[in-house]
Amino acid sequence: MQVILIQDVNNLGGANELVTVKNGYARNFLIPQKLAVEASSSNIKQLAERLKQIKKKEDKMLAELSKVVAALQSGPVTIGAKTGNTGKIFGSVTTVQVAKAIREQKGYEIDRRRIQLLDDIKELGSFKAKVDFGNGNETEISLEIVAE
Repeated sequence: MQVILIQDVNNLGGANELVTVKNGYARNFLIPQKLAVEASSSNIKQLAERLKQIKKKEDKMLAELSKVVAALQSGPVTIGAKTGNTGKIFGSVTTVQVAKAIREQKGYEIDRRRIQLLDDIKELGSFKAKVDFGNGNETEISLEIVAE
């Protein structure tokens, strides 16, 4: 029997997926638990419409994401740090400081947990960081650490 999954089901498939299962499993478990619906012609049409809407949303988000990536790569993000006489900074630069600098200079709010520093930043100079947007979308940004 073919069913359309409403929710993710372990070892079977994800939501909005058309799968073939045994009749008893569908009638006694999936359908009563509201994990799936029978794959009738009207339900298949609804699934196609739902998938079309999901694709449209994803395309819109990818277009917005490309704008954010272009803005982040347009130039280095400058971060001020307190330094001693030797050029070493007090403490180190953290992802919180990077997220705040991106928000102030580029105008985009990026969660600090999505930013990964590629080096420990304990002195002045140029460094790289990686921003992970999820779904395999990530970009590398330049950081310029200057004395305050």
